[in-house]
Amino acid sequence: MYDISASLDALRPQLLKYAQLQLRNSAWAEDAVSETLLAAIEKPQSFAGQSQLKTWLIGILKHKLIDQIRRNCREMSTTREDEQDFEEELFDETGHWREGLQDWGDPEAALRQLDFMRVLEACVEHLPGQQGRLFMMREWLELDTEEICKELQISPTNLWVMLHRARLRLRECLQLNWFSGTQTAS
Repeated sequence: MYDISASLDALRPQLLKYAQLQLRNSAWAEDAVSETLLAAIEKPQSFAGQSQLKTWLIGILKHKLIDQIRRNCREMSTTREDEQDFEEELFDETGHWREGLQDWGDPEAALRQLDFMRVLEACVEHLPGQQGRLFMMREWLELDTEEICKELQISPTNLWVMLHRARLRLRECLQLNWFSGTQTAS
């Protein structure tokens, strides 16, 4: 049986960073990471050692993040009293804003960025063989060369060749589906 408790403290900051990027709320991210670590401690037997501990924990964390989003969406519902208090905080007695509105930036740019991420995900999904998997392991999960080679049972040279080919294919796919102006994934 693999003793994971010694490794959890070392991986906690990476898990927290990932959760904060996903939730954009430090308290919620902390809760999701705590629940992830608790689940790992409660059922260490479910870690079969067929993947890296970090990969296994991120898999658990993804489910906890979804749970956290669902839970907090429910908490955001308000009662009529809450709405009145909220309106009094925002508006003065004449109905004007108490404080000037903040600049929201460029919503169209944010939408384009979201669209770009969808096209990128579609391009990664269309990579042949293990290229998509190893690209995600390297660039998204930030696993090091040794971890990836051990997981996929390949040599470092083979890894770098496959990463190079994956990047070339992603570049071609993005060129066709994003930078050409059509913005549709194939």
